[in-house]
Formats: sequence, C-alpha cells, structure tokens
Amino acid sequence: MINAPLLSVNNLKTWFFTDEGTVKAVDGASFEVGAGKTVGIVGESGCGKSVTALSILRIVQEPGRIVGGEIQLRRADEAGCVDLAKLDSEGKEIRAIRGGEIALVFQEPMTSFSPHYTIGNQIVETIQLHQDVGKEEARNRTIELLRMVGIPRPERRIDEYPFELSGGLRQRVMIAMALSCNPKILIADEPTTALDVTTQAQILDLLREIQERTGMSVIIITHDMGVIAEMADDVIVMYLGRVVESGPVDEIFHQPKHPYTQALLRSIPSIFAEPRAKLPTIAGSIPHPHNRPVGCPFHPRCVERIAGVCDVHAPQLRPVNELQMASCFLYHEPEEAPPS
Repeated sequence: MINAPLLSVNNLKTWFFTDEGTVKAVDGASFEVGAGKTVGIVGESGCGKSVTALSILRIVQEPGRIVGGEIQLRRADEAGCVDLAKLDSEGKEIRAIRGGEIALVFQEPMTSFSPHYTIGNQIVETIQLHQDVGKEEARNRTIELLRMVGIPRPERRIDEYPFELSGGLRQRVMIAMALSCNPKILIADEPTTALDVTTQAQILDLLREIQERTGMSVIIITHDMGVIAEMADDVIVMYLGRVVESGPVDEIFHQPKHPYTQALLRSIPSIFAEPRAKLPTIAGSIPHPHNRPVGCPFHPRCVERIAGVCDVHAPQLRPVNELQMASCFLYHEPEEAPPS
C-alpha cells in the first residue's frame, strides 16, 4: 500500500442528457494521482478536463451525471478506498471530503466568491464547516493563510470584498480558501487564466512552494503546455472526453507518442523558430459533441490516420513502453469488431 495511488480514476463516464441529445463530456477517462505528485491534465477547450475535475468532487450540475466508472480515493485513517462515484452527491460523506480532503481552485475566482461577503467571512465559514473551531480561531487561521499565500497586510485585507482585489490577489485568496482545511489533493482548474505573465509566474511559484511545504498532491488542468512543463510530474492528454496519452512529463515532451500530443507540442511558440514564420496548427476543430466521429475521435484531424482502421475502430489506452500509454493504432492492433 506504500506506493498505492492516492486517487484512481477508472473508466469515468460523465454524460449530459439534453433535449438535443447526449453529450459525452467524459467518456471513459482513466488515470492515477500519486501522493505528493503533480498531475497535469492538458487538451484543447471542450476536451472534458474541467468536467473531470467536477466529477471527482461530485459537483456536476444537471443535466449532467456520472453514468459509469470509479473514482477511488485512498483514505488516510481507514483501510481501503472509497468510491466517490457511488456516494450521494449531497450526502454527508462527500460534503466532508469536498473542501476537506480534496479542494478545488476554480477557473475564475471573481465568479467563485460571493460579492456580498468579505473574503474573510467566506474563508472562516469554510474552516468552521470542516473543523471544530471557534470564530476567533478560524479568523486567526484565515489571516495566517492569507499571509502564507502572499497577501499584503492580511489583517486589513481579510475584511475586504472580492471586487476590491486585483485578479492576482483574488486567485491567491482562492488558493488560501482551498488550503484552509489542509487537503490531501488540490485541483487547480486553469489557475493562471486571465492573469498577466508576471502574476502567472508568481501563482505557479506559490503552488509549488505550498506543495513542497505540505506534501499534498496537485492536479493542474490547463491548455498551456508551458505550465505543464514547469509544474507537472505526470501528464494526462485528453481529447473529446478520453485520455489519448499519459506518462511522465519528460517522456511526453521529448518522446510524444500520440499524433494529438505531437500536434499540441508543435503548436508551442519557440525562440528558435524562423522570424515571422506561422505557427503549426492542428487541422480542423474539435467535433460537435452531438456529432462524434466513429472510430478514433481524433482521426478526422490526424495526419497519420489509417484508412479502414482509425475511422472504424475505437482505440483503447494501452502501454507503448514501460512509462507511457497511448490510445492509437500506430502502436496497437484493433481489438474489437467494427460496428455493424
């Protein structure tokens, strides 16, 4: 059990049932998060990254719901694991885990705070919800958290409202709230979105420093491969709700296997590129969720697709070496019969 993963997501399926049809936002995603490790989940917008995070915390809103798979969380003081996917989303157990053992830094902190209450009141409420402490002790804890995340003059800032803070300070406050109950896992959903480059670097440095200090695991969700390169130990590449490649960050960046991963890496600007040269792009766009392609979901945009194979069969995530896994027929033969 020493090397057992802290969180295991197995064949997770989260679908949205709309009047227009079923949207398979997450359609069989599997990955693991080790204790003290940082896992980066990367992909274009609409690939299911954020819905995966919401599914782990069981806060997917209607008409969406988990229809299959497991989300196994290893508990600290108990033998075995608990399957979050089977818990009542409004039950006492998941409410204790949500914010207590697993915390989430939302994509846009301005819309995540209530504008009617001070930031101090909102963090104090979170602390008292999960810990048996008085209001004064919770307030002192809040001041210390604000100081820890680099908020200047926390004794005064604690009584300010979210709209009085800059985007960078709001993001720091959101991190402070997420850390208020000493979570084992911190999920950061696009933690540097809408921030200037300097502030982005400060937020990433802050997350790294806090992780080193507390030993918590981190899941970073982003479309920025630069953030992944700087922060992640392991990388999960998602496309159209599925994991198409996974492995350690060095292998993913230096020896990418899946054509989609290779295309993402080619699109990163380089200081060694020819002046005024156009950046390579991925042909086409992500298919409409109501019109998913048959076979490999990436085949309509793939320059290496195999006619009669990729457009017929659906590849499965399989090992390609000792460290990496990929969902691609360049490395595996089709296993299932084509649909009739």
